[in-house]
Amino acid sequence: MPGTTPQPTSATRTRSWWGWGWADAHPDDAECAAMGALIPGTLAHPLPVPRVRDLAVGRPAVEPPASLAHLVATGPEERAAHAMGKAYRDVARALRGRPGRIPDLVARPTDEREVADLLDWAGERQVAVVPYGGGSSVSGGVEYRGDAHRAVLSLDLTAMDRVLEVDAVGRAARIQAGTLGPSLEDQLRPHGLTLRHFPQSFEFSTLGGWLATRAGGHYATGRTHIDDFVQSLRVVTPAGTSASWRLPASGAGPSPDRLFLGSEGALGIITEAWVRLRERPTHKASASLAFTDFHAALEAVRAIAQSDLSPANCRLLDAGEAALSGASHDGSAVLVLGFESADAPVTARLGQAVELARSHGGRRGDVDGAETADTDAAVGAWRSAFLRMPYLRDGLARMGAVAETFETAATWDRIPGLIEAVRTEVGQAALKASGHPATVNCRLTHVYPDGAAPYFTVLAAGRPGDEVAFWDDLKAVASDVLHRHRATITHHHAVGRDHRPGYDRQRPDPFALALRAAKGALDPRGILNPGVLVD
Repeated sequence: MPGTTPQPTSATRTRSWWGWGWADAHPDDAECAAMGALIPGTLAHPLPVPRVRDLAVGRPAVEPPASLAHLVATGPEERAAHAMGKAYRDVARALRGRPGRIPDLVARPTDEREVADLLDWAGERQVAVVPYGGGSSVSGGVEYRGDAHRAVLSLDLTAMDRVLEVDAVGRAARIQAGTLGPSLEDQLRPHGLTLRHFPQSFEFSTLGGWLATRAGGHYATGRTHIDDFVQSLRVVTPAGTSASWRLPASGAGPSPDRLFLGSEGALGIITEAWVRLRERPTHKASASLAFTDFHAALEAVRAIAQSDLSPANCRLLDAGEAALSGASHDGSAVLVLGFESADAPVTARLGQAVELARSHGGRRGDVDGAETADTDAAVGAWRSAFLRMPYLRDGLARMGAVAETFETAATWDRIPGLIEAVRTEVGQAALKASGHPATVNCRLTHVYPDGAAPYFTVLAAGRPGDEVAFWDDLKAVASDVLHRHRATITHHHAVGRDHRPGYDRQRPDPFALALRAAKGALDPRGILNPGVLVD
């Protein structure tokens, strides 16, 4: 229409170098101030949006050889944008002008040969190589810490972004590791197929990143971890290229793919994978139920998880999380349910799940159960908040607030005590450290017959100028609680560098020996993502 303002597209928008997502999607100063006013003890005015030109970005410590120079960028903007991931502590450091060590070079290989050549050169020159997909890491997985290497190369895989082959009969595809989520789905759509792996970072993360971190998708039951989709991998290491066979299943010894899934670039660079696909769903239905008793809601979720209904979405929000997302304003916990199928209607399955929830005290909204993508206002409110939340977190960080999440998983018998201990002990630690009360909310993001994945949100006034150390202290308290309750240090956010202390305590000692041996054999010069998983 004449006079309308053209809407930006992904081709014209700019990624934020310091915070989540698109630079034009961040809250403005007024919205930041309004959010900060809700948390006692925050700053009176938002910190300014950081600028790359204000950083001390020195000259690269090394120069690439002429044969690789065309793959390498050395400009301050490129290097700063690859210095960190997108965790709260990354955003807080950038706001204070302290992003840490900025990589000397950013390389974008276009094929496996170039990846191997870059690794060969880096090994000869003692240059650390940090693999980089979409840069959405929230555990310190894409930054370099320390000074043991003369230079740092950020190896950006996003130029390797194609679906190379589709097997429609076997419903699988061979896909390059640098393919971002939206591009991956766009390339599969003409075939009527989908990977259906949608982490919150979907728009800004890659297949290779999902594989290297054992990412969990949006779906709460069934196939949700990327592990479940893998048929085979190709991985370039300093010791050679590993190429596993494409098979539906195999009992031939320890799985080579399992070695590299979750290895976070410490053992090799994943360059492509065959992954299992499914037909695109055409039948969808969703609903929400409210609970006055959170423990009764936990029992309802367990009953649904232990049935054979397999909902695509089964998210339980405690009262605080429900209020934060706009799903409830009366102090109720909210259960969000969703079903989908490519073959048959799903309203009957939704109805059975709703009845299970009702039998545990759940109250249904005025929804008729029609097969639509959004049958309930609470479902829509939660979905919108889910996608918007990282931007709001960055806005709160500009107000000096700590706004961050962490997640875990434990067996059902431990879940109630674990959630209560985290709420109590992290809340007490925040109050003691800042003098202001903190909000600690919880939701269940993934559920299994034998357990669940609680996901915690912490909102607190930080210590001005010392926000990172404040959050690190709270995270240490939370990690101790998880360890006492034998809950994993991470369910789907990866280990990176931030979770190393907890991971070192969780993994068995003989496995640590084997992992170090694998690291030594595959990366004898110790250049691959140093400090991740193992020293």
